[in-house]
Amino acid sequence: MPIKYIPFIPEPVEGQAVLGNFNRILKYKGADDVSMVLQRGMPLYEMEQQETVGGNPDGNLVIRGECVSACAYLKDQGIQVDLVYIDPPFASGADYAKKVYIRRNPKVAEAIAQAEQELDMDELKAFEEKMYGDVWDKEKYLSWMYENLMAIKSVMSETASIYVHLDWHIVHYVKILMDEIFGEDCFSNDIVWHYSGWNKKLKNSFEKRHDTLLYYCLDDNGKNFNSFFEQWESEDEYIKKRKQKPLIDENGRRYVLSDAGGGKRVARYLDEAIKEGVVVDDVWDIDKINNSAKESVDYSTQKPEVLLERIIKASSNEGMLVADFFGGSGVTAAAASKLGRRFIHCDIGLNSIQTTRDRLKADGAQFEVLEIKDGVQLYRNPVQTMDKIKSLIPGLKNEDSLDSFWEGAITDSRLGTIPVYVPNLMDSSSKLLDVVTMNRIIHQAIPDLDSSIKKVIVYYIDITSEEEIRKFIAQDDSTDVEIELRDLKAVLDGVVIGDWAQFHIEERTDDLFGRYAVAVDAFVSDRVLQKIDEFNQKARLNATAKKPFKPIEISDTGLELIEYLSLDCTAAQGEWHSDSEIKIDKNGFVIQNGEKTKDFWDGTIRSEGKPLRLKIRNICGDETVWEI
Repeated sequence: MPIKYIPFIPEPVEGQAVLGNFNRILKYKGADDVSMVLQRGMPLYEMEQQETVGGNPDGNLVIRGECVSACAYLKDQGIQVDLVYIDPPFASGADYAKKVYIRRNPKVAEAIAQAEQELDMDELKAFEEKMYGDVWDKEKYLSWMYENLMAIKSVMSETASIYVHLDWHIVHYVKILMDEIFGEDCFSNDIVWHYSGWNKKLKNSFEKRHDTLLYYCLDDNGKNFNSFFEQWESEDEYIKKRKQKPLIDENGRRYVLSDAGGGKRVARYLDEAIKEGVVVDDVWDIDKINNSAKESVDYSTQKPEVLLERIIKASSNEGMLVADFFGGSGVTAAAASKLGRRFIHCDIGLNSIQTTRDRLKADGAQFEVLEIKDGVQLYRNPVQTMDKIKSLIPGLKNEDSLDSFWEGAITDSRLGTIPVYVPNLMDSSSKLLDVVTMNRIIHQAIPDLDSSIKKVIVYYIDITSEEEIRKFIAQDDSTDVEIELRDLKAVLDGVVIGDWAQFHIEERTDDLFGRYAVAVDAFVSDRVLQKIDEFNQKARLNATAKKPFKPIEISDTGLELIEYLSLDCTAAQGEWHSDSEIKIDKNGFVIQNGEKTKDFWDGTIRSEGKPLRLKIRNICGDETVWEI
């Protein structure tokens, strides 16, 4: 339950009706609900401090939680941001997955080292885990985006800028939203990010090779905008762009003729011209990240650092605060840190938080890791949580005759079909059972049901007040259908089982890497093993003569399921202190306290101080802590 609600202030631009245009143009269903949400305010939850990396004098934050709740926290703390970049879901209809690599077992590291070469990427054993589905009903997506953009605006300074990164699926609709929220006069550019792609012909359209960034600046005077030049890579690139054939003078210098006014033409020497550079316009040719890129962190939606560097340089100055509320791979925070800006990274996915945390740690950044305790951080990501929830509700089955609003139905011998509502964790507006949601259930969802329906079940993870909701139901006499409320947390209690590890500690007097060594003897992760079993079953069914079945097999020790280890030598409980840490990359090499090495993991982690706690992260991202 939220501690309190924080007002969405400032309001949309005065004189513009909230979603009024959408209600007429798109026959928008969610306008009334959004209005009620805005009147209620942003839910503020308890914030738990997980870890502090370095002294963090600038107050940099890495927050696990949803955008609206994060903004409620920032506003309650009086924190204003100077620049926002967000790369939210595109309503593309696609599913995004993380490729999970099995690590090398340190028990056979010596044999592998004799080969003195890395395995090819195709030879690495891996399976995919779905992280989130970008599948939206258009109206729900726009309601969700409206609430998020209003929350973001509430924590922007008076001279702040915002860049919203989308593509052709939904960008035109969001442009109208942003005109309404930020004001048409604040619109500065729609920037085209053009990138290379497959060189192929399409039957019915041109190849889609660009995304769009909508750029709005709240400052009319452009105080925080920095126009800048970028150098040409070479004289040949300059010539190609100018489409002029170069001339050569008596000294062998190349030049082109340029108009100087009054019909005169002057020589423009190429060696001088490329130093001056070209002013950056609103079409950016920047290639996407490929798997072999040095900055790649194996994150499916990762954006190149040069893209964010350009945005941060253009719309902020050193010391300013840059925020990304759909932070993904952490590129915004990483680029901001390197450019001397303060940063806030926010994302609901645990994989995003871990990837960003490790990335920033390797860069030498200082920051706090926080988690919003809103009751929905049950698993690594919303997709996995939703799948688990649906499998745990007794008797729940799909029912094709029901609208998609209902997750399915339970069959009762006395009452017949009982529709079941389960909150969609991908939609922040539905995770909290409040009067707005209950009003929608009573006046929109239930009237659409068959007249034979006598009862519905409404599950919730969080609720404003059960007494308030039951009173609202009792006072509304528009339906005779019984509404039963159920708490999902009761279903999930005891389901999340931690990983198991067997280890021992050794004290060494001659070890260059530390006086103490914690050696992991065995490791078991039921959840990862279940994923591997599912992968093997699917691979077996899809096997062919040309592509025979090759199961992923795990050794008795299970150490190849470990991705990361950390020792806390400071405190035996409370906030985590990573006094020593190692990460094993997909090729089996060790990253020691952020430094990449060419050493294989030997099954231990060392520290100078005496270890009090051990943290192990498995290859899917689950973390478990043991006292030593």
